Amino acid sequence: MKRNSRLSLALHTLSHMAGDPDRMRTSADIADHAGTNPVVVRRVLGRLREAGLLSSEKGHAGGWRLAKPAESITLADVYLALDERLVSGSENATETLRCSVESSLQKRVAAVLDEVEESFVKRLRETSITDVHPSSCSYCTN
Repeated sequence: MKRNSRLSLALHTLSHMAGDPDRMRTSADIADHAGTNPVVVRRVLGRLREAGLLSSEKGHAGGWRLAKPAESITLADVYLALDERLVSGSENATETLRCSVESSLQKRVAAVLDEVEESFVKRLRETSITDVHPSSCSYCTN
């Protein structure tokens, strides 16, 4: 699931947190595990904190942890917290076009893409973070 690396990073991190929800995790540890930069981790997890999915503490013993039970966090919660769309729709259909055929086509395609996005979010609501957390991970220990 590398199409959207921010979404992939967020879901992977939350899934690990679901396995040990009381454990505080640093941005550096998460970044090392995910193979990315701690700044990227802080940006992504900051969005999740703003959405009420994570909490963070500063300082030597600080880090990130789940702000609510993993079973109450759906994949849609995470996706919407990142404020991205995997399927672009109506926001691209706002420009004024001189060709009426192209304009009509863009409006129709945008409407279909909006329906796809809505259906996608609806399906994501059916799965919680605990639904995707394995009982153990043979690749890693965090």
